[in-house]
Amino acid sequence: MKRSNLILIVLTVAGLGFFGVISSNGAASKAKNVKKPVPEKQAAQKAAQEPKKSDIKVTFVELGSVNCIPCKAMQPVMDEIGKEYGDQVKVVFHDVWTAEGKPYGQQYRIRAIPTQVFLDADGKEFFRHQGFFPKEEIMKILQKQGVK
Repeated sequence: MKRSNLILIVLTVAGLGFFGVISSNGAASKAKNVKKPVPEKQAAQKAAQEPKKSDIKVTFVELGSVNCIPCKAMQPVMDEIGKEYGDQVKVVFHDVWTAEGKPYGQQYRIRAIPTQVFLDADGKEFFRHQGFFPKEEIMKILQKQGVK
């Protein structure tokens, strides 16, 4: 009798835990899918801040992670390039260790992080580098594409 009660309790606890995980995942996925409307004023401001597509000569895609030491070292380099050349270079960062960034790691077929991918004005890759990439070296690549 005691053994059957113990088995019943264990199965009940396991079942409740199983259904708790399912219901919490369902609620989380539903919450993620809810899109908040962007007020028109904010959308207009954002569009005005972004450089026109025709002005962009290079897209600098950084594939890394916020938890990776060499990737963290790349952050100031990306910030400087974005501030100094933002009208000609679009700087994009994807954290490939997150669900949002993982597809980009697969899309660009990266093998190590950080990886820098440089795209021309047509969106075609023209250069790739793995590891920390100093600003001076990046500037050589950008200047070859007409960034001044």
